[in-house]
Amino acid sequence: MNKRQSPYPFRNPGDFNYGRTLFHRFGTWLDGRRVSSRRKSRTETVPLSQLSPATFRPLRSMDVPLLFLAHDDLKFMRSLLLHYRRLGVTRFICVDDQSEDGTREFLCAQPDVDVWTSGVRYREARRGKLWREALFARYGKNRWYLNIDADEYLVYDRCFERPLPQLIAHLESLGVRRLAAPMIDMYPGGEVSAFAFDGSTDAMPWEIADCIDGSGYVIEKTKRFLSLAGGPRRRKFAAEAEMMKYPLMYWDEECSFGISIHQPLPFDRNFSPICGVLLHFKFFADYHEKTRQAVEDKQYFGGAREYQRILDTVAASGELDFVYQDTLKYSSPEQLIEHGFMRSVWSVDRPAEG
Repeated sequence: MNKRQSPYPFRNPGDFNYGRTLFHRFGTWLDGRRVSSRRKSRTETVPLSQLSPATFRPLRSMDVPLLFLAHDDLKFMRSLLLHYRRLGVTRFICVDDQSEDGTREFLCAQPDVDVWTSGVRYREARRGKLWREALFARYGKNRWYLNIDADEYLVYDRCFERPLPQLIAHLESLGVRRLAAPMIDMYPGGEVSAFAFDGSTDAMPWEIADCIDGSGYVIEKTKRFLSLAGGPRRRKFAAEAEMMKYPLMYWDEECSFGISIHQPLPFDRNFSPICGVLLHFKFFADYHEKTRQAVEDKQYFGGAREYQRILDTVAASGELDFVYQDTLKYSSPEQLIEHGFMRSVWSVDRPAEG
């Protein structure tokens, strides 16, 4: 572990120094200039068409919009909308990537959801980056957006008591324009094939997949962002998936996703304290079928090689069970603060750099 790296979760909020030296900040600025220049010289567009409602609805100034991508994610749709409505989202903007399981039809029946489609798939849209950027431009810059995938549920301290408008106002008072929130993989407390989640009720996915790895992560302060690795996929499959995300962000003329949504431009905004967590759900009883479909579809990074590694591991072992000695049973956002996965955003009192 080099000097820029630290074990995660943190034992106390002071375990990780978010501050940066002048040299580091200059390197961040220079790297950002290079990436931005390359992006501007290679403008890409993808086709998008609105499926529902029939006419475009501009956002109001008081709206809290959430943009997400979906592909055969019907089981998450009910709980996802319930969760984020509870947090204060007033408009959902979805790109449906050619779903065939009823996802599109379900979303089109929701009065607060705008459904978009595309003639190109997720991979051709640069893993969805081009869709996201096009819709941010369409709905308007100089405002806050939530930006997630269909299997990600944001939580933060007292999120059900102090909804998103209060959080946004607090971040603005601190000079923070992005909320850093690692994507923490959830899993059931036993053989995964025994735990089904079909989304047919108001149950939340963390009521079924209610466990997380309590140790074994590494966080690193790079020139571009806070990089996080670890969790059950790394422990079981040697997966090197990047786990850091910035799901709540102020989007203006300077912003783009650069080479990855994990390290959005401008890079200077990516170094605020971790005050949120994205609960991430990949593993229920249907994981084997969903993983096989992902491998055949080949829309994910590296030709879906991470999904192929999961299939190979299960084929060798016969079953999938993530529980180990440091497994934690999830109970609340406050528990994540207690165990060092995030800080209380309401206790952060220093302006972020950049």
